Order: sequence, then C-alpha cells, then structure tokens
Amino acid sequence: MALKGINAYKKGNLKQELSSADPHKITLMLMQGALERMAYAKGSMERKEYEKKSEHISRAVAICMNLRDTLDMEASAELSGNLYALYDYMIQRLTDANIQNSQSILDEVMGLMLPIKSAWSQIPEAAKQEAYEMQRQKRQTAV
Repeated sequence: MALKGINAYKKGNLKQELSSADPHKITLMLMQGALERMAYAKGSMERKEYEKKSEHISRAVAICMNLRDTLDMEASAELSGNLYALYDYMIQRLTDANIQNSQSILDEVMGLMLPIKSAWSQIPEAAKQEAYEMQRQKRQTAV
C-alpha cells in the first residue's frame, strides 16, 4: 500500500519536473531514465523476474528510440550521425540482453550511455541558450 503512494508521488513529481524542464533537461532525464530501467532489468534478472526484466528493457529501448529519433540531423551531421548509429547499436544490444538474459550486455549499454549523459550534463549554459535560439529561429523561418 505504501509503495503505491510512493510511486504516485514519484509520478507526480516527474510530471511537475517535466512541465518546467527545457529540452536539454528533458534529454538528460531521458538518459537517466534509460539507465535506471537497465539497472532495474539487471535486478529483475538476478531475481529471475523475467516479465519485469522484459518490461524494463522495453522501456529502455523506447527511451533510446526517442533519443535517436529526436536528434537534429542538420545541426551537426557527423555528430548526429554518430549518435544515431550509437543509439541504434544500443537498441540492438538491449534486445540481445533481453533475449539472452545477459547482465553483461546491459553493463555494456550502460557503459555507452554514461559518457553521453555525462557530456550532455556538462554543456555550458551559454551553449544551450545559443542552441535554443537557433532552433527558435529555424521554426520561425519554416512558418
């Protein structure tokens, strides 16, 4: 019973955080969510809770697909292309981890995601603002 209350609180807190988050923060939250889902999947594997493991991995895959599919391929074609390929690889490896019940594959994918998340969190505020302004101007000229 108390667990349901805690989960409801977490969901409400997440919704509140999302409503005030900028795109940079949302991307960071997605990366953190993917890492958490992979960690939960590892725990589920250890406990032989295979249905929960599949659910957590499916959520991690969905997050990686979102991260991949929302890349701005025009901003920096080489970087975006490399990230696209890396997210694609992560999605494939997560699928492999699910099929093979492999914690080591989950560790591999987590090891790929962590440096991206770390680099993303270190982007200077001025660079974020410049990117948002460029996106805003792009949208205005497209209309």
